[in-house]
Amino acid sequence: MVSEHTPSTTSSASPASQVLVASNRGPVSYTLGEDGMLDAKRGGGGLVSGLSAVDDKLWVCAALGDGDREAVRRGVGEPGVRMLDIDAEVHADAYNGIANSVLWFVHHMLYQTPVEPVFDAEFRRQWAAYETYNRAFARALAEEAEPGASVLVQDYHLALVPGMLRELRPDLRIGHFSHTPWAPVDYFRLLPDDIAEQLLHGILGADRAAFLTRRWADAFIGCCTEILGGTGRTRIGVHGLGADADFLRERAHEPDVDERMAALREQVGEGRKTIVRVDRTELSKNIVRGLHAYRALLEARPQWRERVVHIAFAYPSRQDLAVYRDYTAAVQSLATEINGQYGTESWTPVVLHVKDDFARSLAAYRLADVALVNPIRDGMNLVAKEVPVVSDQGCALVLSREAGAYEELGEDAIVVNPYDVTGTADALHEALTMSGDERSGRTKRLAEAATALPPQAWFLEQLEALRQDELPR
Repeated sequence: MVSEHTPSTTSSASPASQVLVASNRGPVSYTLGEDGMLDAKRGGGGLVSGLSAVDDKLWVCAALGDGDREAVRRGVGEPGVRMLDIDAEVHADAYNGIANSVLWFVHHMLYQTPVEPVFDAEFRRQWAAYETYNRAFARALAEEAEPGASVLVQDYHLALVPGMLRELRPDLRIGHFSHTPWAPVDYFRLLPDDIAEQLLHGILGADRAAFLTRRWADAFIGCCTEILGGTGRTRIGVHGLGADADFLRERAHEPDVDERMAALREQVGEGRKTIVRVDRTELSKNIVRGLHAYRALLEARPQWRERVVHIAFAYPSRQDLAVYRDYTAAVQSLATEINGQYGTESWTPVVLHVKDDFARSLAAYRLADVALVNPIRDGMNLVAKEVPVVSDQGCALVLSREAGAYEELGEDAIVVNPYDVTGTADALHEALTMSGDERSGRTKRLAEAATALPPQAWFLEQLEALRQDELPR
C-alpha cells in the first residue's frame, strides 16, 4: 500500500534517462480504496520481464483509470516510471475509438466490410484525440531523454510517436515495435488515404521498425512501398518474442498451482484426456470456432464422448466495448449448449472459466494432452509457446497457420486453417491419438523453439540493434 505522502516518482529519478520505453500500459497500476489509500499492483508480461535486463531506464505510460490518475495528482509512483495523466476523454477516444476499434481491426482483418468501417466525422474527431494522445507521449519522451538516448516505442497505440519525437529530438535513437500482425496493403488501404500515410510516416520516424515475424515485417514494407514508395532510411527488424522458461517452470510448481491442478483434475475426472485453451476473449482468438470444432469432434467421433474434456479459459477482454461483451457472451452460451447436448451426470464436456487466474492457467498447461491455439490472426501468441514448456507429460499442439508462432513452431505442431471447423476437429482427433513417443519428441522440440529468445534477450537484442544502427538521418 502507498499513501499520498509517498515521495513523487512519477518521472525519472535522475534528470534524464539513457533508455526509455513508451507504451499505453505501464508496469504498475493503482486502485483507490474507500479509505483514500492507493494500492499498487505490479503487471507482468514479456515487456516487463524484458526491461528487467536494463538498469538505467524510464518507462513512460498512460494513466489508465481513476486510481492511476489520482496517483499522478498526488505525486505517487515508482522509480523509473513516468505516468501521463492524459485527459480521460482523450484517452478513451484514442484507445477505444481508434487503437482498439480501428487499428486493431485493420491489422487483424476483422471488419465485416459490407457494413464497416465507416470513416465519418466521428472518426475524424477521434483521430484528433489519437494525435493528441501520441503527442503527449512524444513530448514526455523528449523531456526525459538524455542526448543520444535510445527510445523504444511500443505498438499500434503509439504509431505516430516516432515521427513526432523525431521532430522534437533528432539526436535520439528511436525504435518502434509492433506486437500485432501488420495488414497486407490491400486491407491496410481500407483506411482513408491521408490516415494510412500518416501512420506509415509516423512509424518511419524511427531508426528501426521491428516486428514479431518476417511475415508482418514484409507486410509493412509492402504498405510503405505501395503507398509511400519505400521505407526511406528506416531499418526493418524481426524479433520473435519467446517464453521465459525458467520463470514458467518455477512458477508452475508453486503450491497455489498444485491446488488448482487438484481442482481441475476433479472437474475433468479420472482417466480422461484434456484439450486446453487459454485466451482473452478477443475477437481474433477464434474461441467460438474452437468450441464448434470440439462439438464437431464429439459428433463425428462419438468414441470421444466421456473420454475427453475441453478445458477452456476465456478471460474477458475490453469489456467496455459492446462487440467484445457480445463475444464473451457467445462463448459462454456455446459452452453451455455443448454441455447440455452431450454432458452426462458424470461428465462435463466443457469446463469453462471466465475469471482470470494465472495459477489456474499454469495448472491447465501442466494437465494438457492437447493445446488448441487457433486464432484468426495473431502477432505471436505466447500461449502456443508456454504450454509445451510447462506441460507435465508432453502435449500435442494444434496451431493456426495465422498465428505468428506458426513460423517457429509449425514444423512440430498440427497446423490448421482457423476458419475450417471440420479440419480443426480432425486435427483434435489426430492430436488425441498421437503416440506418447511422438508427442514427447514434438513437445521437446516445441519447447526449444519457444524459448529461443526469452523476454530479456528479446529486449536486449532490439536495444543492441538500435544502438548499432549508425545510418545518419
